[in-house]
Amino acid sequence: MKVGFIGLGRMGRAMASRILAAGHDLAVYNRTAAKADDLVARGATRAGTVAEAARHGGVTITMLENDRALSELAHGADGLIAAMAQGAIHVAMGTHSLSLVKALAAAHADAGQVMVGAPVMGRPPVAEAGQLGILAGGPEAAVATCAPLFEAMGRRTFAAGSEPAAAASAKIAVNMMLACAIEAMGEGFALAEKCGVAGATFLDILTDGLFAAPAYKTYGKIIADKAWLGEAGFTATTGLKDINLALAAGEAAGVPTPSVGVSRDRLISAIAKGLGDRDWTVMALEQARASGLED
Repeated sequence: MKVGFIGLGRMGRAMASRILAAGHDLAVYNRTAAKADDLVARGATRAGTVAEAARHGGVTITMLENDRALSELAHGADGLIAAMAQGAIHVAMGTHSLSLVKALAAAHADAGQVMVGAPVMGRPPVAEAGQLGILAGGPEAAVATCAPLFEAMGRRTFAAGSEPAAAASAKIAVNMMLACAIEAMGEGFALAEKCGVAGATFLDILTDGLFAAPAYKTYGKIIADKAWLGEAGFTATTGLKDINLALAAGEAAGVPTPSVGVSRDRLISAIAKGLGDRDWTVMALEQARASGLED
């Protein structure tokens, strides 16, 4: 399959690498061109512009940080919508607001194109291993066309509905719950430590005695090891962006989300201390500091 891929951050590079390894004809574009060098050396075509990537094949994937980046890339004379052929598919795999996803889906439809929302679950090592969870929302035929690409990148594709915005809402809800889980773990680890329980012991109790799930094992270990200032798999700044998406989605849908406010405040506090580029488990660091456990 001929595929264009736009957005080569750490997640995007890992995902594009899986597509390339699966034998697909891949063209890659990133604003910082050097991020494409490894993929090009392995056989990908370097696209010099967004339009070149979008014209490469019938499917164009975007993996972008935020709404602003996707909106700027999609519109304009040299943008994604203007460059894609009629009938072509745009697969948006970043985490974006419901309002933007709905607007882009309508713009693609007006241009005779199709949009699929397919945000992903998993940190960069999961993407590198091709084990992402993919939440796919869009017309059934378009999702089926993209299935070989999803299979290359993920362990499972979850059918999230016939609209791209349905997939976006599912991802927003997942990240909202994950943020609340990290906050709760931070509180639990802080209480256990202040009462004399070692972090490694509490992690074992948590993950083998109660929550045997990847999120608790992955994030619980970071908290137990106090490794929140190590390499970020998902930054505090990006986490705050997603929390704000959840608050906006809840307000629009008339759904109260009281737990989310605590996570938001922890992230705002950490970012104000210069930790915006650190892993979003700094929520637990903020809890530890509030508990007198960290300077």
